[in-house]
Amino acid sequence: MKKSRTEAFTDAVIAIVMTILVLEFPHVHGSTFADLIVLKDIFPAYVISFIFLVIYWSNHHHIFQIIDKVSGQTLWWNNAFIFLITLLPFTTNWLGDNIWAHDPEILYAALFLLANLTWLCMIKNLVKVNAHNACVTKILGDYRKSYRTLLLNVLALVIAFFVPIGGLIINVLSFLLWVVPDKRIEKIKNK
Repeated sequence: MKKSRTEAFTDAVIAIVMTILVLEFPHVHGSTFADLIVLKDIFPAYVISFIFLVIYWSNHHHIFQIIDKVSGQTLWWNNAFIFLITLLPFTTNWLGDNIWAHDPEILYAALFLLANLTWLCMIKNLVKVNAHNACVTKILGDYRKSYRTLLLNVLALVIAFFVPIGGLIINVLSFLLWVVPDKRIEKIKNK
């Protein structure tokens, strides 16, 4: 199958989720900067979620630049990933309203873990489907960064049970691994 429809669909869903994130912001009642205090917890949660989405979109875009095709299984992994991403506005709001509470932090950490696990499964499938392309196999077939991310996500989930904000901090650290897409992809795209 051609990759363009999968890429376009994912772009559209991520754009919609980003829009929902900002539309879910609480209304500020008042006309002074002091009235913005109601955003003290929701704003950091929003920023973290927005950056999470941008990092995934950027990496998704880069990966889809070097692959040739997708399979039906790829579509299902991508759709599972998209489903998890659509839960981000809900979990972000709950987290923002209760940033120091266990349950919202645990749910948020679980969402990161599941999204990253689904992402890894999709990447493994893309490597299999594009096995004819040595560049894809070499670059995407190196799963070390994904495994490190999953390890940090599991650690974040465990820590969230005991120190809720600690789980969030570790998840932020986990996606810092992905801020810069793989430079090897850039080199291939520029050839």
